[in-house]
Amino acid sequence: MIGADELIARCRKGTRRFLQVAAVAVAVAAGGMSLGALSVAPAQARDQAGINDVQDSFDSVFGTEDRAPRTYSSDFGKQLASVANASQGRIGVAAMDLSSGRMVDVLGSQRFPMASTSKIAIAATFLEGVDKGKWTLSSEFPLMVPVPSAPFSSTVAPVRPGTYMSARQLIELMITRSNNYATDALLKVVGGPSAVNAWVRRTGIDDWHIDRDIATLVRDDGAIDPAKVVDKRDSATPIAVVELLAGIYNGKWMSKQGRDVLLGAMSRTVTGKRRIRAGLPADVTVSHKTGSLNNTSSDIGIIETPDGRAYAVAIYVTGQGTRPNREARIASIARTIYNGYLAEGSSYRTAAR
Repeated sequence: MIGADELIARCRKGTRRFLQVAAVAVAVAAGGMSLGALSVAPAQARDQAGINDVQDSFDSVFGTEDRAPRTYSSDFGKQLASVANASQGRIGVAAMDLSSGRMVDVLGSQRFPMASTSKIAIAATFLEGVDKGKWTLSSEFPLMVPVPSAPFSSTVAPVRPGTYMSARQLIELMITRSNNYATDALLKVVGGPSAVNAWVRRTGIDDWHIDRDIATLVRDDGAIDPAKVVDKRDSATPIAVVELLAGIYNGKWMSKQGRDVLLGAMSRTVTGKRRIRAGLPADVTVSHKTGSLNNTSSDIGIIETPDGRAYAVAIYVTGQGTRPNREARIASIARTIYNGYLAEGSSYRTAAR
């Protein structure tokens, strides 16, 4: 949380503006209220410029601003920026050509809610344990089934053990069908969110962390609108996610067996048929993981062409009115990425963003 002195310094343009922003800051810190929930007095409502100042100050304090306009040197970058432009909400995209390392992004350094896309790292953490001999893919663990509880009634949502299944079956369920009970089963085995965060840190990737198990995340979903407010809990930047996918694809952090298990499950994903998969030709292979929560939809994964090219992609969409609209945006962005890399081909080189 930003200190009071810095907040005051950022709001020197006027006492009224400071009071407005401070009120928002207190409300958000105390109860998770978004700026969109703020009601202003009639006189203030007539002063649109003043309201815009409040939004600007809120953005600079809480990190929700889009920052300076991007300049794209290629037609590919311009096209991606155009298709990922969000008039209602935020859209974050990153993609990497896995042969050249060439990356493109739109709001790639801004935090987005991962939702179920975090399950890739949970599975990877477990598979590291398999490589170290802590457990095997045939080891059996119980599903973690939520016990009904009111939102925010406890720090961690209560769960009970369910049916025992092998680790291989649990990974298949958590990736291909995004099963939350299977995910929390393996999350408990590895040691909870802190253990997964530790694994990600060991990869050298920043701007990625989870704070809650899936049962708690789902139970307490909806308190914050991700289209309006950046909630850093259970979030990552698209660039961090693409770096994670690239490392997994290239076998940097696990054995060949672990890589094959994880990417194999991702290739059999049945969720998100209207997302990345919908934007690409039928002969393209997509190994991916979807995510969905209140007012946010996402899809991340590896796109492989018939001639052997591969791209890591992370697309996070908030707002846009409805879930079908968000999914359509994801498909359109995926198609733009695919066509952009196809057009540029071997002319790509690693470029500074």
